[in-house]
Amino acid sequence: MLIAMPFMSVDRPSIQLGLLRAIGAAHGFPVGTLHANLDFAARVGTDFYRSVADARGPLLGDWLFAPAAFGAAAPDPDGRLLDELGITGARRDRLLRARAEDVPALLDDLVAAHPWDRVEVAGFTCTFQQNTASFALARRLKAAYPRLVTLFGGAGVDDEMGIELLRRVTAIDLIVAGEADTAFPAVLRALSDGVDAATVPGIARREGSGLKVTAAARPQEDLDALPPPDYREYFARAERLGLLSAAQRREVWLPFESSRGCWWGAKHHCTFCGLNATTMSYRSKSPQRLLTEWDTLARRHRTLRFEAVDNILDMRYLTELFPAIADGRHDYEFFYEAKANLTREQLRSLARAGVTRLQPGLESLSSAVLRLMDKGVRAAQNVNLLRWAGYYGITVAWSILWGFPGETAADYAEQAAVVPHLAHLRPPEGSGRIWLERFSPLFRTVRKRTPEKSYRYVYPAGFDLDRLAYFFDDESGDALPDEVYAPLEAAVDDWSRAWSREPRPALTYRAAPGLLEIQDSRHPASAGTYTFDGAIAEVYLACVERPTGVSAIHQRLRRPEFVDEVLAEFARRGLIFRDGSLVLALATPAVPGR
Repeated sequence: MLIAMPFMSVDRPSIQLGLLRAIGAAHGFPVGTLHANLDFAARVGTDFYRSVADARGPLLGDWLFAPAAFGAAAPDPDGRLLDELGITGARRDRLLRARAEDVPALLDDLVAAHPWDRVEVAGFTCTFQQNTASFALARRLKAAYPRLVTLFGGAGVDDEMGIELLRRVTAIDLIVAGEADTAFPAVLRALSDGVDAATVPGIARREGSGLKVTAAARPQEDLDALPPPDYREYFARAERLGLLSAAQRREVWLPFESSRGCWWGAKHHCTFCGLNATTMSYRSKSPQRLLTEWDTLARRHRTLRFEAVDNILDMRYLTELFPAIADGRHDYEFFYEAKANLTREQLRSLARAGVTRLQPGLESLSSAVLRLMDKGVRAAQNVNLLRWAGYYGITVAWSILWGFPGETAADYAEQAAVVPHLAHLRPPEGSGRIWLERFSPLFRTVRKRTPEKSYRYVYPAGFDLDRLAYFFDDESGDALPDEVYAPLEAAVDDWSRAWSREPRPALTYRAAPGLLEIQDSRHPASAGTYTFDGAIAEVYLACVERPTGVSAIHQRLRRPEFVDEVLAEFARRGLIFRDGSLVLALATPAVPGR
């Protein structure tokens, strides 16, 4: 039985469970799945569940399950974490009640409602604040069924984090490190045959007073060889619990993977990113294999929406896959992550193929800060992506991050100054200081770091937090003070408020030979139409398609002083974005779909 505990999202099935169930079946093992996160959401209400699951920051979800996981050894019986987080009143009371009443009741029901006496292996996936909830259920199961083997995997138990947890949590029998495509069926075969499971590559277990750890298995190279994930149990359970109606079923975005690793990270690991700890090498499925998988999943689960779990889009799909989807026979809708240097033509190709949601790794409007991140893009490219994605109807998920070693106050003052000119573009979903993530380049270079404060309210004394934590605080004293970022944060808040009003802010243009009209309704107090003729119009239109070098516009018009004067006036009116030697028109075509 493969189990997903809280606080994984309830809005989609677990690809870990779905894929490993299919892999187990392909090797002849009866594997069930249990989305126990759905049970908890049904018990406490989906709004409350999401308020914990979607919270960025401290380990509130792990804190809720800590007493059930560790018993009397659990720290913070009085809720001091809530005091530190400033949580008071009804919210505090509800969290304390969930910890004292709802969590034990959930575990009681999970143990009582399933034929665990017929289960030989309970496998737990630990990623989305699922550690302590998984320990808690494993503890209950081991007490009731001592011969049951517990198997843990996922990003939450990767590398030395898993080793420390195996050393301290007696309810864990085996840990799978890294990708489990070959290790999972190999462990089941070993257990079935009575062979030591620790002979399987990538497995850790206790041995006497110590641990036995085998060398990690090679990452899965041939992704085409993997079966499509099987999500039938998720839908049946969600419907049975009243969380999903037949109509709502069609709205679920099915997780799928078309690639693993990160082709950009293999060359330039973004400094703050802790993903792909031991599996950065990039591998992807063939276009034909993906088309077959989407068709299979759509027929099986009756939904045409797909959410890629990939870290980055395989660029060959732009020419070899997406044109085939835009053939009129596939009405699929997609979410993808990508690099932010996509061109207008590439975004048009994505939109025609049904990509309606995109997360392009867009985290700053400053080229200086982007260089510190090692993102491999300029700020003008980020803005250009927002322009054309909006024009083609693609919703972009992005944020503004700060707190990078080497940044300056000027980097953020410049961003705050330009934000009002971008009011017609989709604003970031948030802004804030980065955390240090284990496995990131910054994690290795920051002079002094400590585990994020909430770990001490979750794990008992004796646990080595430096070994088990994934999130850390920078204690080196090198960071800029919060007040440096306050003007940018305020500007982003204004941006979000402007975007929420109707009609939304807009900046569009219409052009004909020798004529340009720009309709500006970004700010009601200054709304109006600009009309430009001749060479002035030509200067603007020279940087409409993409960020363009000023020198290229000089060469095109052969009037450098005139071009510089015109660009300066466009910049003063907020009609272009200047990024060093690059300039970019901010308006998009008034006529849609071109």
